[in-house]
Amino acid sequence: MNRTRGASALHDMTEGRTVVAVASGKGGTGKTTLATNMALAAAAAGIEVSYLDCDVEEPNGHLFLRPRIRRTTAVLVPIPIVDEDKCTACGKCKDICQYGAIAVLGKTAIAFENLCHGCGGCILVCPEGAISEGARQVGVVEEGQAGRIRFVHGKLRVGEAMSPPLIRRVKERVPVEGLAIIDSPPGTSCPVIESIKGADFVLLVTEPTPFGLHDLRLAVETVRVLGPPFAVVLNRADIGDRRVHDYCRDEGIDILLEIPEDRRIAEAYSRGVLASQAIPECGPIFLRLVETVLARTGRQ
Repeated sequence: MNRTRGASALHDMTEGRTVVAVASGKGGTGKTTLATNMALAAAAAGIEVSYLDCDVEEPNGHLFLRPRIRRTTAVLVPIPIVDEDKCTACGKCKDICQYGAIAVLGKTAIAFENLCHGCGGCILVCPEGAISEGARQVGVVEEGQAGRIRFVHGKLRVGEAMSPPLIRRVKERVPVEGLAIIDSPPGTSCPVIESIKGADFVLLVTEPTPFGLHDLRLAVETVRVLGPPFAVVLNRADIGDRRVHDYCRDEGIDILLEIPEDRRIAEAYSRGVLASQAIPECGPIFLRLVETVLARTGRQ
C-alpha cells in the first residue's frame, strides 16, 4: 500500500462527512468496480468508510465486498385506500394526481398503487374523507460490515416500478462522519438523480467508445444541472479512440484516473475478487484517487 499520507493525516481528511457518488451514463462501464475498490483502498489506509449500493434494481457490490448482513429493514411507501361507501366520485382526487395513480370509474374512485408516489394529495382534497393512507412494501435495506467497510444496499422488490423511495432509504444510512461512497444506478433517469443528489463530489465512469462518449455527455449534463463538482474516470482507457479525451478537454473536465484494459482485472472480476486484492499495484492507485477527491472537497 502506498502510504502517501500518514494514518492521522488521512483521518483528518475525513473529519465530518464526505459523500462521493460514483455514476455512469450507461451500464457496464466499471462503476461498481471503481466504487468497491475505492472503499477497500480507503479502509486499508485507515479512513472510516461506508459503501452504499443505490443500484437497488441490480445491486452487486456485495458480490465483491462479501459483507456480513446484520440488519434487514422492510421499506414501505404510502398508498391510498378508498372507502367506496363514502366516495361520491367527485373526481377531485383524480384531478390532483399527476401520475394517473387514481381514477374515477362509475360511482367510486380506484387507486393504482404501483403508480402512486405517496404524496398524499388525494387524501387532502377528498371532501368526504373517503381516502385513507395504507402502505405497501417496495423492497428492503440490508446493513452489515465488510471488514472495516460499513456496508448498506437496497433490494427492490421484483416487479416494482419505482426505485427512488428505496434509494432515499439507503441514503438515510449515510453516516455523519467519514467517507461515504455511493454506487449509483446507471443512466441519467430519476433513480440516478436521487442517488447523486446532495453528493459532495461525483465521479463519472466511462470508456473510450462512441457509446461511452454519448452517454458521458448525458451524464455531464445531468450533473451540471444538479451542481456538485465532478470529474471523469476512464475505464479500459487503451481501447477505442481519443474522442472522450477531446470532449473532456474541450469541456474543461478533469480525467482523474485512467484504468487500462488488463486481463488480470477481468479475471479477478469473474471470480468476484477486487483488483486491489488481486493486483498489488492497484491498491495505491485507488488510494490516490480517494485522496484526490477528498482534497477537491476541501478535506485536506
